[in-house]
Amino acid sequence: MWPDNINELVLNWVVKYGSRIILALLLLIIGKWLIKILTKYVDKWSAKKLDPTLQTFMRSITRVLLMILLFITVASTIGLEMTSFIAVFGAAGLAIGLALQGSLANFAGGILILTFRPFNTGDFIEVGNFKGKVKEISILYTTLLTRDNKRIYIPNGEVANNSLINYSTEETRRVELVFSAGYDDDLIKVKELLKGIVEEHELILKEPDPVIRVGEHAGSSINYNVFVWTRSENYWDVYYDLLEEVKIVFDREGISIPYPQLDVHFDEQDNTLVNERSS
Repeated sequence: MWPDNINELVLNWVVKYGSRIILALLLLIIGKWLIKILTKYVDKWSAKKLDPTLQTFMRSITRVLLMILLFITVASTIGLEMTSFIAVFGAAGLAIGLALQGSLANFAGGILILTFRPFNTGDFIEVGNFKGKVKEISILYTTLLTRDNKRIYIPNGEVANNSLINYSTEETRRVELVFSAGYDDDLIKVKELLKGIVEEHELILKEPDPVIRVGEHAGSSINYNVFVWTRSENYWDVYYDLLEEVKIVFDREGISIPYPQLDVHFDEQDNTLVNERSS
């Protein structure tokens, strides 16, 4: 049985809530249109500033956050109480954050790496006890490829919070080697031989000037510091070439290369006494 004033009740409800519903629908339509525009703007910005791996993430997270904001706005316009919704969202977020604490740290590390770019794919880096060429940078892990072709997966949280050495950032690197010669060898001759080896190597740069100096008077040798510059990609070629060429030239020119040795002096008289005492 309908109440006698049903028409009046319906009219009052329409007057009270109709305008809110219409306004909410308008906000929903306009909001979705604005979200579409903002998402395209974020895509254009991230394409210029961010890694392709991070572009998809930025698009998704931007859309999700804007949709949540739009939902809250529309619900508030209709008249729904949002305090309970916000409390539920907050509790759920806290629970998820505690459960995924490690993954969130790696996730945050991945964002920092992809945003600030301390290294790029193809760079040779050192993180903690690991060295290798960067194979891939993802949101959670950085993959390194070692010289002997092993893959190392390092959590981005560890990468972001550790000291990092990037060997590929600069176009040039300095090769630092130490060569030894005996005290009896002519110091000037040794330096001239080292200078000739350096000047003849085509991968060693003329600028900055190479450094060939006496570095130390060691216990059984004179140590010579040889510091030369080369392009980063030629570092190991120059390193191994110098080691080989110096040995060849020193042998040819009669330059001694001291090595650890022990001289034992035998005293026959002392030995006789020892034998007599022990007998």
